[in-house]
Amino acid sequence: MKNKSAILFVCLGNICRSPMAEAVMRQMIAHEGLTDSLSVDSAGTGDWHIGRPPHEGTQGELNKHGVSFAGMKARQVTESDFDSFQYIVAMDTKNLADVKKLRKDREIGGLLERGAHVRLFTFMELLPHHGIMDVPDPYYEGNFPYVYELVEEGCRELLRMIKADLKSV
Repeated sequence: MKNKSAILFVCLGNICRSPMAEAVMRQMIAHEGLTDSLSVDSAGTGDWHIGRPPHEGTQGELNKHGVSFAGMKARQVTESDFDSFQYIVAMDTKNLADVKKLRKDREIGGLLERGAHVRLFTFMELLPHHGIMDVPDPYYEGNFPYVYELVEEGCRELLRMIKADLKSV
């Protein structure tokens, strides 16, 4: 692998789904010995949880699986993320629409050229066999174990895809 790539997971408040995906992917990257080639972060489309750690349900599920979330704090997605990340993965279709709107605003401002290399898609596009479009939000549904299963499977698939992309560069 030649180039360093970066992944950004995006959900609504950046306390449940996207930090869970960030933590799981960090562990997978470390396990594969790819920390010099690949980095990961997460953000939310909303601003009401900025600076807070992951939701206690997310923390509990990550602890159950031995996945560290040390130092993780919620932040809001920004236009500059289009310059920093090659993969922006929205946890649901509403998050994707919000990120696309942010990108559209950026295009209107004439800044598209710098962020044109970003691959933007929903997490469940990695797992089409599940037949759902969105990772359910456990903040409302409380289904943290199910979300963890989806996140773990999807992160494995995303890592496979990125490794293939990096080899072709």
